[in-house]
Amino acid sequence: MQVSQAAPWLDILGCRVHRVDMPTTLEIINQFILERRPRHVITLNAEIIYTALQNPELQQVINQADLVTPDGAGVVWAARFLGCPLQERVTGIDLMVALSRMAAEEGWRVFLLGARPGVAGKAANNLETSFPGLQVVGTQHGYFAEYETDAILTAIREKQPDLLFVALGAPYQEFWIRRYLIDCKVPVAVGVGGSLDVLAGEVARAPEIFIRLNLEWLYRLFQEPKRWRRQLALPRFVFQVFRQKYRSS
Repeated sequence: MQVSQAAPWLDILGCRVHRVDMPTTLEIINQFILERRPRHVITLNAEIIYTALQNPELQQVINQADLVTPDGAGVVWAARFLGCPLQERVTGIDLMVALSRMAAEEGWRVFLLGARPGVAGKAANNLETSFPGLQVVGTQHGYFAEYETDAILTAIREKQPDLLFVALGAPYQEFWIRRYLIDCKVPVAVGVGGSLDVLAGEVARAPEIFIRLNLEWLYRLFQEPKRWRRQLALPRFVFQVFRQKYRSS
């Protein structure tokens, strides 16, 4: 499947973002798994787009990914402002939950990589409880040394998962997937940021009202005030989107 044909994309500050909603995303990933060729899926937010503006290597990784979904209110706003409105966000955690439900139905095997020791195991237990029949065939925490990578890749290959969820934090997880995707021999690898912490019950997700109002970022700032420096990227992102629109008009 050529995703560029199945799902048109738009350019936001030099990053390709596919114009997909959740059902279309699931349909595309289902096809990826059927094709059995290693594919990289990125859920992209405004902060990472702004980082990529100053990091050509990261921008290249994003633009070479097989599917890039719009994760975050900033991306949805930018798409609308640039004249290419999106139907909805497709966030890392929402996509992971939807794919886990689908994996239970389709018999797909799942591997969880990332977060602190013990977190991936808790997330696996909670997912298997939520979705009876789900096969989480392996877990691995994200606090491993470089010399341990080969052993981890071997473990992933031996478990033969259909889906690999990588929660090493963005953008590091994107570089990791890009580097080791072929070695993993997994049909689909998805970067999911802090999703394992939420699914393990270690971190509370924003209440539904915050999610509906696209204010999840604000709730996370309440939870972790030290994130305020990272949030400075958002007004800078908005400024650059204004520049993109009016420079091209």
